[in-house]
Amino acid sequence: MKASLYHYKTLRESPSEAELTSHKLMIRANMIKPLASGIYSWLPLGNKVLKKVEKIIREEMDSNGCLEVLMPMVQPKDLWEETGRSEEYGPELLGFKDRSDRNFYLGPTHEEVITDIARKDITSPKDLPIIFYQIQTKFRDEIRPRFGVMRAREFLMKDAYSFDLDESSMKENYEKMKSAYIKIFNRLDLDYRIVKADSGSIGGNTSEEFHVLANSGEDLLAFSNESDFACNVELIDEEDVNKIPGMPSPDGKGTLSVKRGIEVGHIFQLGDKYSKSLNLKVQSNNSMSFLQMGCYGIGVSRIVAASIEQNHDDNGIIFPKELAPFDITLILINKMKSNSVNQKAEFLYENLSELGSEILLDDRDCSPGIKFSDADLIGCPYQIVISEKALEKNCYELVNRSDLSKKELTEEELFAFFS
Repeated sequence: MKASLYHYKTLRESPSEAELTSHKLMIRANMIKPLASGIYSWLPLGNKVLKKVEKIIREEMDSNGCLEVLMPMVQPKDLWEETGRSEEYGPELLGFKDRSDRNFYLGPTHEEVITDIARKDITSPKDLPIIFYQIQTKFRDEIRPRFGVMRAREFLMKDAYSFDLDESSMKENYEKMKSAYIKIFNRLDLDYRIVKADSGSIGGNTSEEFHVLANSGEDLLAFSNESDFACNVELIDEEDVNKIPGMPSPDGKGTLSVKRGIEVGHIFQLGDKYSKSLNLKVQSNNSMSFLQMGCYGIGVSRIVAASIEQNHDDNGIIFPKELAPFDITLILINKMKSNSVNQKAEFLYENLSELGSEILLDDRDCSPGIKFSDADLIGCPYQIVISEKALEKNCYELVNRSDLSKKELTEEELFAFFS
């Protein structure tokens, strides 16, 4: 993609209302644009990153045997009254009436809708087990939306739902989905911990949260340096929290550290909470059995912000390769004065693209300083600087965005590096 043909409009200053680093950088990089309180448009650069998160999630869900669906964002109030959750959710549910005076909600989640589908379609034990998932927009009327897309009213989420005949099968699917989540977050190159959690308004007996470690996180976590042990310590007094670092881990492996975390995923063993409320049952062993359900959520748009919270420096974003909007930014120096710079840029653009790299060719008519600043801001893993000075030595300058280290490579070395 050539920058002159792209929507590549960055800001030099952060908006005054932005508090978190991710919010500031996403606005400055023109990844998102606010429309109303807690509601954002995703612009080309941001949407490209969002799609990369979705791709990884889809690949792992599909390989786990999950079936993708797409459910309506608009949901009948009657369905929520069947489960009693319209009262539980309260003012976070945004309701409205249609022209026929029927009541609807903008869905903050889809347990009711998927269970309604299941009670119409699952008629026999032969239909089980089954897991449905979707990537869909949700809406929660947050009393105080803040932190950009981290705590927005409208957000993108992956939610999955498993249906099983008995509790043991449900727990098997729960563990399969937990393993899939671990693969997803590992591929996203996030430093995260899994903690036991309260099931809240979703319900069920067992649930676990996936937290990305970041200083800006709203939850306080204690975790072992040698095992998977982790727990939420938000309810502990500050004086007691200060005593935790260095304490032996409760599982006997290693010592404890304390850091803040951003919740990006939550998985639940729902049991028969929704199947009983919505009368979802099948005949098994000469009796009718309510199905056992699991629920599995990932905050897709929140992951983008959480990754930035974990991967940035004073110059801007440092995206992991899996999430970066482009692999390489080609920076042309004095392109207006040098045909050789333009020709080499086109040559690299075509040939590196053929090798599978996604390229942003910065062919804009602006100063080198602006190009370097913007390249650092948007956080692509590598920058290749093409200048007459370097070409005289038959080489290019390669900049690694993660540490801003630089080295000169010949054309042959450059192609070998990206092969």
